[in-house]
Amino acid sequence: MDVLVARIGKPHGIKGEVTVQLFTDAPEARFDAGGTFRVEGAAVTELTVAKARWNKDILIVAFEQVSDRNQAETLRGAQLFIDTAGAQDDDDDAWYEHELVGLDARVDGESVGKVTALRTMAVQDLLVVELPGGHEALVPFVADIVPEVNPKAGYIVIVPPAGLFDLNTPGSNQAPDDGDDVDAASAVGPEVTPGEARG
Repeated sequence: MDVLVARIGKPHGIKGEVTVQLFTDAPEARFDAGGTFRVEGAAVTELTVAKARWNKDILIVAFEQVSDRNQAETLRGAQLFIDTAGAQDDDDDAWYEHELVGLDARVDGESVGKVTALRTMAVQDLLVVELPGGHEALVPFVADIVPEVNPKAGYIVIVPPAGLFDLNTPGSNQAPDDGDDVDAASAVGPEVTPGEARG
């Protein structure tokens, strides 16, 4: 199955480098020199990594097929995919969004809602859980709060800190800033590892 790893953002400099919005918990492995991606949303259908480097918290990537800023500009918004059937995950606890969406969210054995999405963040990922009243709760996807993920049985277990399900409900001003105003896009199938930070 093809899984979204990143979305190409703005060109960086004049030599064809681009910024990327990451949907993977293993950017160094995915963007190692020679790594190849299937591309959607651009004229090219495949891109091969020439080199990658960090600029603070932003990954800057150069592709073998792109040599100048004009070419890089044509890739803006393109999505990069890998085939997970041929990919080896270094962490057995890594999960893809398509494995999480639809799972029953349980607290002390009782259902409290359904997982509807996952938001990849700079520090930690958030599971979006739709509560019975139609409101959404953002649940930090870390091992202390989500100690069990069981796609085969169709559920996750949440150990919520006090007030977790009150956040982001109408009248709350505590919703976290997910940075959607900077090179944001909806993701289909990002891969994540509970408890790991990005960077």
